[in-house]
Amino acid sequence: MSTASMQTIGTTAARMDRLPVSKWHAKIMWILGLGVLADTLDIYIGGSILAALVASGWSNNKLNGVFISATMAGMFAGALLAGYIGDNLGRRKSLMVNLGIFGIASIAAAFVSDMTQLIVMRGIMGIGLGAQMAATTGSLPEYFPPQCRGRYSGLVGLIANVAPPITMGLSLLVIPRYGWRVLFFSVGVFALIMWAVIWKCMPESPRWYAAKGMLDKADAILTKVEGEIEAEKGLKLAPVVTAAMPESPKTVPYSAIFKGGLLRRTITLSAALIGSNVAIYTIVNWVPTIFVNAGISITKSLGMTVVMLIGAPVGVLICAMVADKVPRKTTLAVLSLSVGVLGYFYSLQRTDKMIMTIGFVMITVLYFYSVLIFYVYSGEIFPTESRLRGVGFCNAAGRTSSVVTPPVIAWILTSYGSVAVFVTVFVILAVIAFVIAVLGVETKKKSLEDINKNLLA
Repeated sequence: MSTASMQTIGTTAARMDRLPVSKWHAKIMWILGLGVLADTLDIYIGGSILAALVASGWSNNKLNGVFISATMAGMFAGALLAGYIGDNLGRRKSLMVNLGIFGIASIAAAFVSDMTQLIVMRGIMGIGLGAQMAATTGSLPEYFPPQCRGRYSGLVGLIANVAPPITMGLSLLVIPRYGWRVLFFSVGVFALIMWAVIWKCMPESPRWYAAKGMLDKADAILTKVEGEIEAEKGLKLAPVVTAAMPESPKTVPYSAIFKGGLLRRTITLSAALIGSNVAIYTIVNWVPTIFVNAGISITKSLGMTVVMLIGAPVGVLICAMVADKVPRKTTLAVLSLSVGVLGYFYSLQRTDKMIMTIGFVMITVLYFYSVLIFYVYSGEIFPTESRLRGVGFCNAAGRTSSVVTPPVIAWILTSYGSVAVFVTVFVILAVIAFVIAVLGVETKKKSLEDINKNLLA
């Protein structure tokens, strides 16, 4: 084994990348996956709780709008916060801070006495929620070798995306019997349980330690992990050749993500995440309304929407299965354009069968794209020294579309009809596909260090 005195930043990365897939990698996947599941559960219970609040007279549409805005504002701020904490204090601490914020705020929300207090708590929750998403997707690639990084990142995305059916089931079971407060309390407790799991079971990223010059700590973690894997596999890992000249840790300002080669990556990821948010918020949120406006009954509308949304877990599962087998950059560009094209043809259909068939394919492709960009590609295209700041800023940029999109889509739908809505989405996604194709970088089965070589020179 290499010793701390022999370590360099490059050697730490090489030791990480040569590790065979093991129970240790599976453990990291489940910890990160369940941590982000706590996040997505907290996000999705909001809709069910708002409906219950209106039904009980505790809230109204105006206050619900403020609640949603507070969530989005908090998530925007949280995404930026994650970058600062994660790059300066560590990946593990960032995840723990985020879970602590929205876990405690969720529990506190169960004891509020009016809607104003709940909105304040939701804003605080939003900070933790937005930060947790950015911190998880930014930290993910640092723990997995290139040959399986896409698959494990996709599986984390799969774990996160089981939240919608879970929250729907919990809402149906819990709210009528015990009230909405129990939902907030339960999800908050789950978040704090994951906080304890991370504190007890998850190591800091050796790559982050090495980038900060703490090579002895990186070596200690890797030596322990290597020993566990050698015992599990019954083999002896090949030694790693130490670089001749030790690299020096770099102090990287926040502004680095807006300069040189990093600026191209910031533009690419921001555009791709904006496209994902625009498509999801338009297609998923507005399709039932579009159906109703077309004269379809609300019951039939919701039923058709459910059939289409079965494509979401299918798309996520496909991503997990093929992420390491297809070129990331080209696939993202093709998927972005495909969602736009499918959306346009979807808007032209008039029969139930074709609406649901094309809709199912469109949702499948959309969620394949979203998980590939969000959970797989995001964390790969920034160097370790500024990874979470890059991912956090781009997540915040993507969040802006969730604020702008609803009123714009409402105006287009009212003024020009549903076909115009999907033509608008097609144009946006076509532009984003072009940005990805021109400015994006290929990351498939490359080490993180090769992907980001010389960007901070």
